[in-house]
Amino acid sequence: MLDHYRALFRRYPWLADSACWTVVQPFDDELTPDDLLWRLNGGRDPEERTLDHPMETALDEDLTMLYVFEGDGGYGFLECQYGRPLSGELLRTLSEDARVWTTSWSVNGASTMCCAGGGKIQAQIWNHVLGDRIDEEGAPDVLADFRAMLDDLDPEDFDGRRATALAFIEAATGVGIEIDRLDGEQTTVIVLDDPVN
Repeated sequence: MLDHYRALFRRYPWLADSACWTVVQPFDDELTPDDLLWRLNGGRDPEERTLDHPMETALDEDLTMLYVFEGDGGYGFLECQYGRPLSGELLRTLSEDARVWTTSWSVNGASTMCCAGGGKIQAQIWNHVLGDRIDEEGAPDVLADFRAMLDDLDPEDFDGRRATALAFIEAATGVGIEIDRLDGEQTTVIVLDDPVN
């Protein structure tokens, strides 16, 4: 799985600049991707668009855009322009009736990994990509496997550290990023009214 995400960064180097990957695992089958997108868009219905080379469009038009993925019992949302972590309020809202895993990194060097469930943040790690010192909060066992995976990497293997975050979430949720869905013609994306935060 780690090789898959290393290949993702080789194919789309811009993804290493900034990204926020969030996977939501609903506790109830009645919680749909549309419900989650409504929450991510601040209680408004977002716009679905089909674009050719969506990242170019997003940069040209300064759009907050999500790629949506589905896996076994969960939904993934990838935002690639801003890379801001989800706010505590949004994490609590998304996780009211679900488990949420999210990781982010941005051009300023900030990075996060977080798990929330039942409307509460359970564990969080900061500075896992570039940081000399990784800060943690919450239940240490929730992200223990992620921390162990990081310990096996060279501290300067930044793409490896980003790839590890994505691989960890996929292993925990069964939802991953499909490489071929991020670029090309006739790509379906969701455009939000405001940046995800």
